[in-house]
Amino acid sequence: MSTIPGTRDILPEEMALWHLIEEQARRVFDLYGYKEIRTPLLEATELFARGIGGDTDIVRKEMYTFTDQGGISMTLRPEATASVVRAYIEHHMYRGGELPQLYYIGPMFRHEKKQKGRWRQFYQIGAEVLGSDDPAVEAEVIEMVLALLQPFKIKVRLLINSVGCAQCRPRYVEILRAELRMAADSLCEDCRRRTETNPLRVLDCKVESCQPVIEQLPRITDHLGEECAQPFLRLKGHLEDAKIGYEVVPRLVRGLDYYIRTAFEIVSGELGAQNALAGGGRYDGLSEILGGPPAKGFGFAMGLDRLVMVLPEEVRASAAKKPEIFLVHLSEPAMRKAMAIARILRGQGSACHLEFDGGSLRSQMRLANKIGARHVLIIGDDELARDRYTIKRMEDSTQWDVSLPELTEYLKSIS
Repeated sequence: MSTIPGTRDILPEEMALWHLIEEQARRVFDLYGYKEIRTPLLEATELFARGIGGDTDIVRKEMYTFTDQGGISMTLRPEATASVVRAYIEHHMYRGGELPQLYYIGPMFRHEKKQKGRWRQFYQIGAEVLGSDDPAVEAEVIEMVLALLQPFKIKVRLLINSVGCAQCRPRYVEILRAELRMAADSLCEDCRRRTETNPLRVLDCKVESCQPVIEQLPRITDHLGEECAQPFLRLKGHLEDAKIGYEVVPRLVRGLDYYIRTAFEIVSGELGAQNALAGGGRYDGLSEILGGPPAKGFGFAMGLDRLVMVLPEEVRASAAKKPEIFLVHLSEPAMRKAMAIARILRGQGSACHLEFDGGSLRSQMRLANKIGARHVLIIGDDELARDRYTIKRMEDSTQWDVSLPELTEYLKSIS
């Protein structure tokens, strides 16, 4: 037996990297006042069909949908924003008086062609702010994403755009549709269909043969009304105040229909064509689409799988979990003593490792070195008789004798 195509096991040696990122994310979210929310993996299919948009690739091609025994159409969540907004509506979070600032960490599911950085079960870290359309909120979210990434020493670029709104976008869409109709023979089948159903989706096409046409299309930033141009200008001002570099990319649209005005991506050159580590934007109106009250919204999602892939070697090395002390035991009584000592040391917060099958001193020392233990405590019959033990600091091979009280004090002093 093996995993289903597009899924994988995340093995223990890699989990340390995932924990490193997740712990950093929680620290940063806490600093910015965000609270965690966990939504179901299963949602009503209608939630995503209405929220994401019926002409998106996600809804048309990628969702895992089935009908349960009660005849209800259900879908494994392909993204989390629609679920968070559904929870916002269902639990009346808009009545609390404070601005809901929510984050999530968890798996999503899309039936995609497997390629580097893409899985059918993948993991995202994301956050949503509901209740404000101030561009300062957008700038702070972008700042928060960059703060989350900062310790990982990855070279990234921030790309921004405005995709217009219900007032100015229809005019641009008609101009775009006219241009696309004239270039229909050079477009892929999907883009010819999108020309009639949702021309903005063409800008998100990754088919190589469509790129020359897309490059020549009119820019949405040249067709923004004041209601979109001014907030976009203010966003850029906030980013400049925070000394955050950015690039305006007029072709940037997100693959979800609920976005209006600001859209952004954070990209890394380490991922090839699928180079986005994180992305998001404004989704005012999504609450109403889902049957809720009017609500402004802005958020982002980050690909956890992709971020793990591009972590530099120095960060990977620092993430490895290593025991503070490896207890070498050379007899049955020594093993019992080692277990008793480990119990005491763990109680004070020192990570300990014992190899229960034992073995020679040499084989246990070799294993201690392999797993990166910082210290080794040697317990043999002589040590038991004296009630003093040999401790070795692996970093510089210094060793000395200690009693159990001396050992506990030493480990406290270096923690």
